[in-house]
Amino acid sequence: MEKLIIAAAICGAEVTKENNPAVPYTVSEIVREAKSAYDAGAAVIHLHVREDDGTPTQSKERFQECVDAILKECPDAIIQPSTGGAVGMSDMERLQSTEITPAPEFATLDCGTCNFGGDEIFVNTDNTIFNFAKTMKERGIKPELECFDKGMVDIAMKAHKKGLLEDPMHFDFVLGVQMTATVRDLVFCVGSIPPGSTWTGTGIGRYEFDMATASIIMGGHVRVGFEDNLFIEKGVPAKSNGQLVEKVVKIAKLLGREIASPHEARKILGIKK
Repeated sequence: MEKLIIAAAICGAEVTKENNPAVPYTVSEIVREAKSAYDAGAAVIHLHVREDDGTPTQSKERFQECVDAILKECPDAIIQPSTGGAVGMSDMERLQSTEITPAPEFATLDCGTCNFGGDEIFVNTDNTIFNFAKTMKERGIKPELECFDKGMVDIAMKAHKKGLLEDPMHFDFVLGVQMTATVRDLVFCVGSIPPGSTWTGTGIGRYEFDMATASIIMGGHVRVGFEDNLFIEKGVPAKSNGQLVEKVVKIAKLLGREIASPHEARKILGIKK
């Protein structure tokens, strides 16, 4: 079985210091959390950025500042900017994260509209998805296809048929939001993607380590981090993103999966640096 790529989603756009005081806002805090995850074994840093007061932003300048600062501490890490941003942001606003220099190697591409709870709707029309895919292709950025249910896999395949996505594709199944997070659901999603594709399993909240363990056993890859879950175990807040990554490394070792370095992760994902 190939080595395990661990991605760390270090801050997201919604969680706050009120939820866990270790959630990073400032550039120095974001670097601290990125380095903690990288040192623990994460090859990929999934990056949202905030203003110093915690307000989510897709500012090109803020992304540039954070990426440059992270790479000084973690020079070979794969930095994966989010193009999701936060609920209510425009498409052009969200795409700012792909405008940094040099262009990112890897970025997220959300593949459908999602109910985030209550009245919050994260809107991604077909045209938005196709435009994001086209823009990333033009900029030489590999998309990670964020799929919150199986229908989003089908939309990704529409983009592939249009020539907007290239093989091998990489999917991230984010379960526990719109689709339940069970092994049955993960198996169904994985069985829906083309042969030769790579994939990551992400469980939200209390499902984080259930989905991580299933993904490790099934030969996929894993995402953890404060964006998805703030606790190292029930009722115990995680002290850092690194602590969450360390737990995945321990599970992987028990199950016989070695951890991929950033160089090895690029090779597995088909990313050329």
